[in-house]
Amino acid sequence: MNLILFDDPAFRDRLKPLVLNRPVAGLRCGIYTIQEKWENGVGGSASFLTEGYLSQKYPSVFSLDNLYINAHLLPNEQILAEILALKEGEALRSKTGILLAARTSKIFEFGFAFEGGIAFEGEFDFIQSLPDLFLKNGAQIKQDYKFFQKNRDSQPITDPHTVTYGEVFVGKDVSIRAAILSAVDGPIILDEGAIIQEGAIIIGPTYIGKNSMVAFGAKIRSNTSLGPNCRVGGEVGNSIFQAYSNKAHDGFLGNSYIGAWCNLGANTNNSNLKNNYKEVLLHSYQSGKLEPSGQIFCGTFMGDYTKAGISTMFNTGTVVGISSNVFGAGFQSKYIPSFTWGGEAEGYTKYKLDKAIEVIQATMARKEETLDKEEERILAYLAEKGL
Repeated sequence: MNLILFDDPAFRDRLKPLVLNRPVAGLRCGIYTIQEKWENGVGGSASFLTEGYLSQKYPSVFSLDNLYINAHLLPNEQILAEILALKEGEALRSKTGILLAARTSKIFEFGFAFEGGIAFEGEFDFIQSLPDLFLKNGAQIKQDYKFFQKNRDSQPITDPHTVTYGEVFVGKDVSIRAAILSAVDGPIILDEGAIIQEGAIIIGPTYIGKNSMVAFGAKIRSNTSLGPNCRVGGEVGNSIFQAYSNKAHDGFLGNSYIGAWCNLGANTNNSNLKNNYKEVLLHSYQSGKLEPSGQIFCGTFMGDYTKAGISTMFNTGTVVGISSNVFGAGFQSKYIPSFTWGGEAEGYTKYKLDKAIEVIQATMARKEETLDKEEERILAYLAEKGL
């Protein structure tokens, strides 16, 4: 079967700005991205069915036996088994009619319609809003861990000053010194090359990605995932870092999702609970207004390549677009568009695309990575369209 992960137009806009420059399947929840979860379950490599402006970097690959899977769907053993049992022309839907998967030789475009399908009677997780990502993260870490630990051996912790409780998985070339690792409520996974510095406290379930660093004295609360090559310090809880992002200094981050190649300056903080304990409102890319999130605890959602200056304060339920540079006194606006320069107190201005690209290239060069031409083209499109 040829695996194709399709973005659902009914829900895709709700996940912006995190999907402005990637398909939904590229989002991380738990240990893996959604793409990696389905590739692990189905086998082979996935291609994508997403918005047109992303299709050159994330193309669709078709065959005579295509397995289309809704990229908002998170796999579990039961639903995976039912999807793999589908025959040509068959489909699986939620009880409310959402297309979850279809097996067909037909070639579709983004936003396609598929007739028929049987209802899936079991339970499943589905990412349809920004808060869903951190709300489901802890359970996804536990579930992903079942696959992660197959054919892998945890390395012994030799540091005599590190204390562990519960199940801690240590990958190859991990460095740990004088840390407290409490995995009583869920596993702690330290992937290959991770560095846990002196005095760090990590509460499970938590995933520390390949070559990521937890700074000395850091407090990493449960339900947190750091993608590869991140540097995180201070206090972080119930949050996800996509990849290559830094929050190396003190400051609090909770109930949040930070995209790739972001940097939060020293003493950057976010609020994740309103003083009146009321429901948090989030910016909607569909309506252009603040809409109810359904959550009391809700922090910051930051698109790729965005930076925050020292002592930046993000309000409860703040949405920041991609490639912005935010700084200044006082709380920032609850919605900061992509390619924005400045702060609430000083005023926001448009961040010129060429300057933004220059900073991104410099940032990536520090990790010996480069900005590919297709990503640059996507950024130019987003800047032109004001997304």
